[in-house]
This record gives sequence, structure tokens and C-alpha cells, in this order.
Amino acid sequence: MYCLSPHHGRSFIVGRTHNGRYIVSKGNGLSYTQLSFLNTREFGDDTLGLLLRKDAERDFQIGQEIEALGIKTNHMEYVLELDVELTLPNGQNMKPYLLQYDVECPYRICDAAFMTQEQIRVEVEKWEQMNERGYKKAHMIAAHVLIRNLRILHDHDILHNAIHEQNYTWALELLDFELACSPTYPYAKEDYRRHVKSLFPREIIQTYVIINYIAGVLKEEIDFAEVDSLFSEYGFNLNEYQCSIINH
Repeated sequence: MYCLSPHHGRSFIVGRTHNGRYIVSKGNGLSYTQLSFLNTREFGDDTLGLLLRKDAERDFQIGQEIEALGIKTNHMEYVLELDVELTLPNGQNMKPYLLQYDVECPYRICDAAFMTQEQIRVEVEKWEQMNERGYKKAHMIAAHVLIRNLRILHDHDILHNAIHEQNYTWALELLDFELACSPTYPYAKEDYRRHVKSLFPREIIQTYVIINYIAGVLKEEIDFAEVDSLFSEYGFNLNEYQCSIINH
């Protein structure tokens, strides 16, 4: 059982599958500080290092839904209730849960600082298998995959709600769906449901940030016109969100 970097927080690698994929267990306590679980009292039972049942089940269910849509992602294995109870600082007692899944690559995009150049190179070379358009720069291969993923999500009214470098692996697998919602698994509160549509455009910019990050790690010069054009091709026209400058 080992942790790749502090970015993984409560997730640890616990083994390999028969075909060499990495098995991840989520909800095992923090990989940093001397304490396993920290509750800051800001969000009720939500506790750093801990996985609540409702979050584990949402992650599992929407993860399966996204895998069925053909998006490259983790393969969910199970949700496990632990036979222990924790007492939170507010006096609330609760049982923690684990989510187990497997992935092709255990490293997230944000883990670049904790990887060797050789590890990054090995993963990026695999992207050629996804290079349908013959892109010369690796970040454009990634851009095509990420933007297409976003198109599939939005076409099915799925909001990931946490698209950033921490939730994509270097195999371009989309992870972590505990904050996501879909028509099959909507948010419970009416005010959450009411604002879901307004959050969709934000994911366009969040995806762009990941593409910038990848280009920076790989030290590739990015052509913003090329990236903008690719977004437009998939129906994400950035001009729709442009603000006009008025000179006085």
C-alpha cells in the first residue's frame, strides 16, 4: 500500500490486477499530517481523509455511467462499509466507507512534480494510440481527448463539477465523480439542481487550463488559435463568453 504524492490525499495504491492495472482504494485517511481524519466543521460530516457513503455511492454509480458512454475512466470495483465508527468533532458518530477501483495509470496530471521525466515520457508516448488526427504536439492529442470527453458529458447532461489536473491521469482517464450529477443521479436539493446548468460553461475553461498545464509540463509551445478552433469544432465557442472592451 503506497501513496504517489500528497495530491492523492486519502487514496492509496493497494495492488495490481491480473492485467497490470493499478488498484486504488479511496477513503483510507490522509497521506499527510500525523492525523488520519480532519473535520474543519465547515461542511458538516464532510471530513478530510474520509469517504461518506453517499459520496462513495455517487462516485461509483456515475463512474459506471461515464464508463458506459465510452469515456476513458477508472473501472469501478466496489464500495465497502468499514466495521468501525468514528466520532467527529461535532459529536456525530458515523461509519466510514472505502471506494475501490482500478486505473491504467496511477499518476494524475498534477503529479508531474513528483514524477521523473522518464515516467512522463512513457505515459505520453502511449497517447499516439489516440492520435487520430496526426497531431505533432502531444498536448494537442490530449486536447482532442479532453474536449471530446466534455462534449460527451454535456450532451448527456452530466456535470462533472471538478474538472482539473487532479482528476485526470497521465493515461487521460477522467476520475472522481462524487461531486458530479446526471439525469440518473441528480443532486438532492432543489437549489443545487437549479444552478447545475449555469456551471456547465465553467467546465470549458477548466478543460482549457488542463491543456495549458500539460503543454507547460511537456515544454511545448501552445497555439491558442488551434486550441480555440478545436473547442469550436466540438460546439464550445469561446466567443459566446467574450466581454467587449469599451474605450472612453
